[in-house]
Amino acid sequence: MKIIILGAGQVGASVAENLVSEANDITLVDTSEEYLAALRERLEVRTVCGNAASPRVLREAGADDADLLIAVTQSDQTNLCACRIAKTLYNLPTRIARLRSTDYVDHPELLEDHNFAVDFSICPEQVVTDYIKRLIAFPEALQVLEFANGVVSLICVRAFEGGPLVGHPLKALRFHLPNVEVRIAAIYRNGEPIIPKGDTVILPGDEVFCLAATVHIRKVMGELRRSDRPMRRIMIAGGGNIGFRLAQSIEENYHVKILELNRVRAEMLASHLSHALVLRGDSTDEKLLENEGIDETDLFVALTNDEEDNIMSASLAKRMGARRTLALINRKSYVDLVQGGPIDIAISPAHTSIGTLLAHVRRGDVVAVHSLRRGAAEALEIIAHGNRKDSKVVGRMIEEVSLPKGATIGALVREVKNDEGRILRSEVIMPHHDTVIEEDDHVIVFCTSKNLVRKVEKLFQVSFTFL
Repeated sequence: MKIIILGAGQVGASVAENLVSEANDITLVDTSEEYLAALRERLEVRTVCGNAASPRVLREAGADDADLLIAVTQSDQTNLCACRIAKTLYNLPTRIARLRSTDYVDHPELLEDHNFAVDFSICPEQVVTDYIKRLIAFPEALQVLEFANGVVSLICVRAFEGGPLVGHPLKALRFHLPNVEVRIAAIYRNGEPIIPKGDTVILPGDEVFCLAATVHIRKVMGELRRSDRPMRRIMIAGGGNIGFRLAQSIEENYHVKILELNRVRAEMLASHLSHALVLRGDSTDEKLLENEGIDETDLFVALTNDEEDNIMSASLAKRMGARRTLALINRKSYVDLVQGGPIDIAISPAHTSIGTLLAHVRRGDVVAVHSLRRGAAEALEIIAHGNRKDSKVVGRMIEEVSLPKGATIGALVREVKNDEGRILRSEVIMPHHDTVIEEDDHVIVFCTSKNLVRKVEKLFQVSFTFL
């Protein structure tokens, strides 16, 4: 696939890194030759330096025969103009735009073909905000992801000494939870993936990925570690786009304090937040944290634009007694370095939001893509199409499906319909070796390496004879 990515910042670079490894023809456009040179050194990409909203620059990037345009510059206006130009002048088939302002979300008609011609829009800041909200709801988790409109959840927890299932083989899970269908999708031990089998023993410190119907997730988590008390007091460092969105979305249900150093921004936050307490100050100020009761804080969330400040303030908050800490960190090397130490959870905004983009790029009918373990693995939700003749998965038992090593089918979501074809409910199936995949099943596939994704996508594609 020939893809043009506008913007070589964190999101654009992360998208390029993921797509170039899948044999796509990638061209990156940015006004910074420095950014482009750095990406050329480590990725096999073509680059064009210039204004992404310029018809000449888009033509130079190959817009006249490209398959996909991904506009993820820092400017909403640039992204929108580029999509309009790509449609009008080059009839580029698919156009995706990053939009940070909520104004365009409130007026979706502006994105239609006769206006800005945006096929899909994404807001990474909102994706990250929603991600953090799920972690607040499940304080024991390292990662919480949803599939099939929230019917199924994939949750990652660190196995805790004393958990009922810790130290026992996985086959004992059915005795611990006799009425709950659950699947251990993968286990990471010392950073290395382990394909779970019935006699696999979970050890303290293992990162365990569990798939279950969302209504059963809390029971499953209780088998691996002690349940933490619910979050009540939350302190947010940084009142930028993500910090503001998060405070606004949780302030009615939690006791929220938000720290912001910039006076003008702090005043704006205070005027737009109804219940959250806005404090002007430095989140790395030990005295300020002490005065504001950091030792009674359930969650400290560092969301400033400076990742070094986030690491410092979250580490300081943990040392001073915060129960749990979360930091927004852009560099993958930093994430791997600090998570699990004084910082409980480190989030990379690019890796968190990239799944929304990848779902529109993947081949086949891919509904959702989630990046796992900071991009090392992926979980996909794919709709199975065709029949036994035209498909390599439909009409076949799980044991007949030729999945690549390292990929596992974790769950199926099947719509139950009445005689008139109306959907009555969604049924969650944890498949066994003899479970048959049916047409229109939502199949959740776990890949321990993102290098397996292309093989999985190809497996789910129907033949050209299927109509």
